[in-house]
Order: sequence, then C-alpha cells, then structure tokens
Amino acid sequence: MSRRAGERFSGSLMDLRPYVEKSRRRLAEVETALSDPNVFAHPARAQELAREYARLKETVAHGEAYTRAFEELEANRQLLAQETDPELVALATEEATRLEAALPGLALKFQAGLLPADPADSRSTIIEIRAGAGGSESALFAADLFRMLTRYAEAQGWKVEGLDCSPSDLGGFKEVVFSVTGTDVFKRLKYESGVHRVQRVPATEAQGRIHTSTATVAVLPEAEEVDIEIKPEDLEMTVCRASGPGGQGVNTTDSAVQIVHKPSGLIVRCSDERSQQKNKAKALKVLRTRLLDQKVAEENAKYAARRRSQVGTGERNEKIRTYNFPQNRVTDHRIDLSVYNLPAVLDGQLDDLIDPLIAADVKERLASLHL
Repeated sequence: MSRRAGERFSGSLMDLRPYVEKSRRRLAEVETALSDPNVFAHPARAQELAREYARLKETVAHGEAYTRAFEELEANRQLLAQETDPELVALATEEATRLEAALPGLALKFQAGLLPADPADSRSTIIEIRAGAGGSESALFAADLFRMLTRYAEAQGWKVEGLDCSPSDLGGFKEVVFSVTGTDVFKRLKYESGVHRVQRVPATEAQGRIHTSTATVAVLPEAEEVDIEIKPEDLEMTVCRASGPGGQGVNTTDSAVQIVHKPSGLIVRCSDERSQQKNKAKALKVLRTRLLDQKVAEENAKYAARRRSQVGTGERNEKIRTYNFPQNRVTDHRIDLSVYNLPAVLDGQLDDLIDPLIAADVKERLASLHL
C-alpha cells in the first residue's frame, strides 16, 4: 500500500530553490546598498534601488512560500515510500495531494519575479479614449469606459487628472484624455489598450434592436524629460477659448492651448485648467508621451520579432474585449475569458480581467526563459 501511494507522488517537480537562494542574496545586496547614506546623493540610483528592493522582497516572499511547500511535499513523499500504517498513509496522501495542486501556482508567482522588469511598468500613464464606430452610442460607450477606468484607478488609490476632452451631444465623449499617477499604474492598465466593443440596445433605439459600437483606448507610459528632447523651435503654439463644461472662468478666457510638433505633425490640445501656463505644461507632457510612444513603435518595427507590450498581438487596432449587455457578459478575446458580471466591471472592478491577463503574459514570457 505504501509503495503504490509513494509511486503516485513520485513525479519530478522542477526544484526552484537555487533561484530562491539567488534572489535572497540579491535582496541582501540591495538592502546593504540602500543602507549607505551616500546612495541618496544620486536620487535616480536610489529610486532604482528602492524599486528593485520592493520587487525582490515580494519575489523572495513568494519563493519562501514555494520552498516550504516543495519541502513539505518531499517529506510526505518519503513518508509514503516507507509508511505502512493505513491512517498515516491516508493523511500523508491527502496532504501530498493538496501540496501538489498548490505548487504550480506558488512557482508561477515566484517565477514572475525573475522576469526582467519592464521600466515602463512603474511609470504613470496617459490614457486616451476615443469614440469609434457607432455614432452617438460610441461616444456614450467612451464615457462608460472613462468612468470604468477612473473608478478602478480611484479604488487602487491612484490619482486621476483630466487633460482634455471633447464632449458629445448626448453626454458622452468624442475624445477624453487623462493621466493616472501611482504605483504600478502602467503595469496593470497597459492591458486596456485596444479596441473595446459594446453590444446593447441604445437609449435612442425605438425598435429595441441591439447595436454594436466601439471605442479605442490607448494607454501610454508617461515620458520623462530625459526620454524625449523637444526643441522650442519645433513647436507652434496657439491659444483659444475652452469649449464644453468647465465653469464660467474656463469658457470665457483664452486658456486652452494647442501645440503642433512640426517635425512629427502631432497636435496636442489641453483645456482642463483655467491657467494657460498649466494647460501648456500639461500639453507638453502629453506631447512628450506621444513622441516616446511613436519612437518606441518605430524602433520595434525594425525587428521581425516585435516585442509584445501586452497579451495577444498588442496592436491597438485589435478588438480586445466585448461588453455584451443582453448576456451580462464581458469577454476578453486575447485569453478567451468571459465573466458574467458586466455592471461590476463597468463600475471599475477589473481585477478579474486584469489578473488573468497578467498571468497569461507571465507564462508566455517564462516559456522563453525555460525556467
């Protein structure tokens, strides 16, 4: 009996403990470096070490949980290979079954920390939502997506700041641009980039027919001044009166700023603030971010194996998600995942979609490392 039970759990599992130990050593090195007061004379380096420390601390914690489970499973395997008492064999079998089921998930969490960090993951973002196919219904859907993403950001404790918007007649948005600042903003929100599709009966539909509309979401890691150099002579700036809601002061002063970047042809407009200078600063931030995104895209296009920025192909013109109101269903087409809680998703409860996307991305990247 003990021999058969032992054989059941004799399959080999990859031993990740050497990697756990390596992570522990690196954590100790970073901790020592951060304890040196001289490191703070170089703020950029200190910030880089602090980010690495936080990442390694989490990775080591996952690694230790994996190590405990791995060693407990090994102990139960040895017990099953030797024990003959039926009661002890049953207990050891039950525990081995539990540990064997838990280990792959624990290993994945640890292995995720071994992946090279994407420098953009820790950056704040600029998000641009635009109405697509579907006329006024598309603009209303764009407003729904804006509410969904801002609700999610607020629940994470992130700061949301409006940059520009172009309202539609029925209360939607032809376009809305805003920034999100906080910890790991781009890491989680980058999976929202793409074409979002909605299937529902519009409020203006007298026959009760279901319409399909789309809106696009672009999530861009915010550029820093060192990333992109913008020459003053390359800019053409004009000021104009802000339009749409925003209060009497906004709508009656020439506070809106439009900047044309002549070399690229990019046009940026910002009208959220009453101050012309504040709008100019925000517009330059958006311009710098768009130029960085353009630069990255151009560099990636030089290589056949284009780096994926999100699960799936990562192209922004790809339909990534469908919101089906009659079926109370949200489907993410990149990983073929459906959740049946559409109101909660539109209210900003996105973790049930984002977490599986991150897990799929991690598995794909780990496959290339052969860990």
